[in-house]
Amino acid sequence: MEVSKELNLEIEGRHNKPILADLIFKDDGKPKPLVIFCHGYKGFKDWGAWEAMGERMAEAGFFFVKFNFSHNGTTPEHLTEFMDIEAFGDNNYIIELDDLQKVIDWILLPDFKFGKQIKPDDINLIGHSRGGGICVIKAAEEKRITKLLTLASVSDFASRFPEGKKLEAWEKKGVYYIQNTRTGQQLPHHYQFYKNFREHRERLNIKKAAKKLQIPHLIAHGSSDTSVSIGEAGNLFEWSPAPKLLLVENADHVFGTKHPWEEEELPKVFRHVIDKSIDFMKTESKVLWDEYGDSDDD
Repeated sequence: MEVSKELNLEIEGRHNKPILADLIFKDDGKPKPLVIFCHGYKGFKDWGAWEAMGERMAEAGFFFVKFNFSHNGTTPEHLTEFMDIEAFGDNNYIIELDDLQKVIDWILLPDFKFGKQIKPDDINLIGHSRGGGICVIKAAEEKRITKLLTLASVSDFASRFPEGKKLEAWEKKGVYYIQNTRTGQQLPHHYQFYKNFREHRERLNIKKAAKKLQIPHLIAHGSSDTSVSIGEAGNLFEWSPAPKLLLVENADHVFGTKHPWEEEELPKVFRHVIDKSIDFMKTESKVLWDEYGDSDDD
């Protein structure tokens, strides 16, 4: 059976912008494990090979959902371009956590159109890069999540902000710009991003969240990742109570893919990550917390 797709479904966000979501699944009427995928920084749901990953997971029997964070800079009219750069500048980690919660709640509503094709007791979160950090925090907060997978994930948000004179200049100007290497665009970060992080520093501590996890966690990272150090995978492995580490030899930050993705075949390293992810989601059962006892917070 070919996979079915419902694309660009609009979910009302909490922050005055819609969240667009895609569903990819076998429309066979049978309940399936749910997979929710979160893109990373300067990412979007239609980037590169994410669609192909969704198709592969749907073929394997999962109900796959990917979505755009509401303030990622894309628009419903321009799905793969950063046309709303003001929204990009207004984004922050709390908005992304709220967006992910809205997606989870929307799918699990009693009147969700495809509710009979989802197993509400088998919910997998997958996050790439910055989206991985968001997923770690949400998996620690949201008790309905049963498995966590992070791909080339960050392990700390605080270290990604400017310091010293650069931070002072950002506060004074109210904005700093970062170049999107793919398009050459200058994308803004408004100072509210840092202020919001500071206000919610405890909640946004990935280490603290990882130590609180009560579920299996697959940590995949490429040995040739120049965007996020492989050491960050080591951090997550150290902190997570029930981790599995998948180190992928010679893989970069996006596991050999790119945008746009126009090839027939996926790179071998990305196929490997997808297949190992499918195996993990099919074989790992929810960990009972009493196996580990209580975790002390740092």
